[in-house]
Amino acid sequence: LMSDNMHHQWLLLAACFWVIFMFMVASKFITLTFKDPDGYGAKQEPLILTAVTKVEVHVPKEKHWPEEFQPTGKAFSGNLIHQPLVHMERLELLRNVCRDTALRNLSHTAVSKFVLDRIFVCDKHKILFCQTPKVGNTQWKKVLIVLNGAFSSIEEIPENIVHDHEKNGLPRLSSFSDSEIKKRLNLYFKFFIVRDPFERLISAFKDKFVHNPRFEPWYRHEIAPGIIRKYRKNRTETKGLQFEDFVRYLGDPNHRWLDVQFGDHIIHWVTYVELCAPCEITYSVIGHHETLEDDAPYILKAAGIDHLVSYPTIPPGITVYNKTKVERYFSGISKRDIRRLYARFEGDFKLFGYREPDFLLN
Repeated sequence: LMSDNMHHQWLLLAACFWVIFMFMVASKFITLTFKDPDGYGAKQEPLILTAVTKVEVHVPKEKHWPEEFQPTGKAFSGNLIHQPLVHMERLELLRNVCRDTALRNLSHTAVSKFVLDRIFVCDKHKILFCQTPKVGNTQWKKVLIVLNGAFSSIEEIPENIVHDHEKNGLPRLSSFSDSEIKKRLNLYFKFFIVRDPFERLISAFKDKFVHNPRFEPWYRHEIAPGIIRKYRKNRTETKGLQFEDFVRYLGDPNHRWLDVQFGDHIIHWVTYVELCAPCEITYSVIGHHETLEDDAPYILKAAGIDHLVSYPTIPPGITVYNKTKVERYFSGISKRDIRRLYARFEGDFKLFGYREPDFLLN
């Protein structure tokens, strides 16, 4: 009898273990089914994408809005779902601002020869690149030079060749007939890069009037004196061009009469609207300097050339927005002059999602 009781207890215990084991297997299956979208078929994918959109799609705006030091986008590296959403959002914002009639004068421009001169062509891979100076364009030119076959690698390109348009093998869109221009604008992959507008102006001022590393004497000896004569308040001041003079010139609604005298040298500080006509030309991608670590490989992949060439290595911190630097440069400038400057570049701020610089205006 005692032996039979023990036998029944063992059977009962074994049955309990079996029930527990089956429950654990079933539980695991249910958990995996609901946690892993790839393991349960494609029908769940729209739900997953919707969830990602609701939670994450606002983040890119924060990445390039002015803060003390902006991150460079590394938090999103390798996120294959997130990157297309970022660029879709940028293009949707652009379209919405282009439709805003109140900003029409600041967002629209004719697709003139000036614009077509800014757009470089790679026929071999059907790519158009609009040049926006002071936003890392030298590196993109090197990428296109390699793609066009003038050099086999970026490392082989001499620095003095990159901007020599007689030797670098980069045709401008303006060099084609009207029908060929239209065909390329309609069919080719088109992109350009933007940056916080005020920080770009600081970069242009430093590069052309302070350091001038390319030894372009006309900026200091012709353009700077012209700005000083018209816009310097203190006539006894004998220093070279100051950032205050530069801001006053750029914010003057009648600046164009000087721009005509300066010619195409103004490309380093005119608006993105004037350079690339983003409301008239349907661009495929708009990269941001502040998130270039992510945007560069995305652009190469979207253009179908990521297996042919890589964007040159980006030095650490070079794309980071520096609010302290911006405040320092604008610290001695009147609110009136800053507001007039913002009024001219407001279209660039709005079209590309850069927040109004309240810390300077108010």
